[in-house]
Amino acid sequence: MNIDKRLQLIKEVGEEIISEEELVELFKSDKHPIAYDGFEPSGNIHIAQGLLRAINISKMIKAGFKFKMLIADWHAAANNKFNGDLEKIKDAGEYFKEVWKACGLDTKEVEFIWASDLVKDPEYWKIVLNVARLNTVTRIIRTSQIMGRSESDTLSAAQILYPCMQAADIFYLKADATQLGMDQRKVNVLAREIGEKLGFWKPIIISHHMLMGLEKPPEGENTVEKAIAMKMSKSRPDSAIFMTDTEEDIKRKISKAYCPEKQIEENPILEYCKYILFEKFDYIDIKRPEKFGGTITIKSYDDLVKVFSKGELHPMDLKAAVAYYINELIAPVREHFQNNEYAKKLRDKVLSYQVTR
Repeated sequence: MNIDKRLQLIKEVGEEIISEEELVELFKSDKHPIAYDGFEPSGNIHIAQGLLRAINISKMIKAGFKFKMLIADWHAAANNKFNGDLEKIKDAGEYFKEVWKACGLDTKEVEFIWASDLVKDPEYWKIVLNVARLNTVTRIIRTSQIMGRSESDTLSAAQILYPCMQAADIFYLKADATQLGMDQRKVNVLAREIGEKLGFWKPIIISHHMLMGLEKPPEGENTVEKAIAMKMSKSRPDSAIFMTDTEEDIKRKISKAYCPEKQIEENPILEYCKYILFEKFDYIDIKRPEKFGGTITIKSYDDLVKVFSKGELHPMDLKAAVAYYINELIAPVREHFQNNEYAKKLRDKVLSYQVTR
C-alpha cells in the first residue's frame, strides 16, 4: 500500500491529526511504526468502546501500524474505578477483550499490555517522575478531562499522578503515534511538548471522533468540552447501546433517541450510520410505508444525508432501520456471552460489581 492510501485510512480514523506532515514522514521512514490506544476497564462496554474502537484499530493495522493496546488497570485504580479494586478492574479488562474478539477485531494483530506489568519496571517510574518534574500541578490539572473529570473537580493525589503516567505510557511503549479519542487530546499534546526534553520524540496524535450519546445534546458552540458532554455515558444507560444489549433494549433506546427531522448536525442516529453502519455494511435498506415510496436502499452516508435533509425520510423509519442493523452487529457478541461459559461468567461477574466514579 502506498503512502497516500495509508494516509487516507488514517484520515478516516482521525478527526484531528497532529500533524499530517509528520505522519507522512513517519510512513516514509518506517513501514510498521507503533501506535497505541489505552482504556480504563470499568463496568459495561458500550458501542463506541466496542464496535467503533474495533473499526478504528483495524484501519490502523491495515495502514501498517503495529498496534499496542494498553489495559490501564493501574490508571483505573488511580481514578477510583471499582473503588480502586485492582482485581475487579482486571476482570473488567478481560471482559473488554472478550467483547472485541466477539465483534470481529483480529486480536492476534493487537498486542495487549497491562499497566500492572509496566509498573514493575523502575525505568517506567523514572519516565513518570520526569514527566511530573517538567510540569506544574496546574498544567497537569488542565488535562483532567482524560479521566472524565473537569478542572474544577477536587482531585485526589492519585488522580494528579494519572496524567503523568499516561504521558509516560507513550514513551515507555515506544509509540510513534497515539490513537485515542478527542477527550484525550490534552495529555497527548503535553507529551508532544515534553517528549524531546525527556530525550524522546514528539508523538503524532491521531484523535478519533467521540460518538454522540443518544440524548439531546446540550446547547452551545461545538468544542471538545461540548463533545465530551455529548458522548455516551455508562452512568446514563439510555444514552448508549451496550455490547450485550438485547434486541428489545436496542429498539427501545433507538426509538426514543434524539433525531430531529431534516437535521444532520448533532444527530446521534446519523452518527451511528456514518461511523458504524456504513463501515460495516455496503448498503442499508430502510422500510417506508408504500404511500411514502416504500423501501429505499441507501448505499452511502452521503446519499443518506441527501435524502434525510430533504425530509424524504422520516426519523422513525430511519430509527427502525438503524435498530435492525445495530442488532445485527450486536447479535454475535450477545450470542458469544450466552454460549461461551467462560465469557458468560466473566460478564456476569463484572456487571455485578458496583461501578464508582
